[in-house]
Amino acid sequence: MTNRIEAQIRAKGLRLTGQRKLIAQVVASAHDHPDVPELHRRVAEEDDRISLATVYRTMKRFEELGILERHEFRDGRARYEPAAKRHHDHLIDVDTGTVIEFRSEEIERLQAVVARELGFDLVGHRLELYGRRRTARKES
Repeated sequence: MTNRIEAQIRAKGLRLTGQRKLIAQVVASAHDHPDVPELHRRVAEEDDRISLATVYRTMKRFEELGILERHEFRDGRARYEPAAKRHHDHLIDVDTGTVIEFRSEEIERLQAVVARELGFDLVGHRLELYGRRRTARKES
């Protein structure tokens, strides 16, 4: 079964080699925002002949074609996700590195208002919130 990333690769005119297909499948099945070493680890579980350099090159090419989005969530690692069909923002747990995707119409409206008040038409943005999970407070 062809996933959305594979379909985009074909639509962009890029040859879908076996290595690209496997990397696309691994990215498409990810429920997190993995970096290249983690993607390589997952790919190598299926085919250990695919090098780390191949995964780096492939991710860069997919990013250049707009198939994937690259994020750097303050931890210095480039992490990837499929290019969003619908805009969303990210909340990053600074203790665990967990990335939570969310969408807030209120935030979207406020950003447009701020841009307009400053004399701009908003054409895009990227919002990353960083936080720590609240712990249950013991009542005395």
